[in-house]
Amino acid sequence: MSDYAPESVEPPKASVTVVYLGPVAPHWDIRSDFGDKTVVDEFHRRLNARLTLIPPHDPQFRRNRERVIRDAERENILLAWDPPELAESFPTRDRGDRPDRGDRPDRGDRPDRPRRY
Repeated sequence: MSDYAPESVEPPKASVTVVYLGPVAPHWDIRSDFGDKTVVDEFHRRLNARLTLIPPHDPQFRRNRERVIRDAERENILLAWDPPELAESFPTRDRGDRPDRGDRPDRGDRPDRPRRY
């Protein structure tokens, strides 16, 4: 006998599409296909608080996008992104061209400069 109880599958309360408008703020528009207006408005308010001035190439976008996705799941809202690539994780930039801090000499170890006290 299993203790697993399947979750009840409820129909979504609303459907929201987050649309990227371009590089000039405001960057985002929220469009709803169906759902209760108050649910959509509350979600819209929270989404705007997270994404208002953040373009998709900003490093903070990925963290806030994940928060928006979790919020939609918690509220049982169907969430779509336009363009759809925004729903996927962006690859991190390769930092291979920059030396690590451990590779840089300490100022005092440089023979071409005297140490200042």
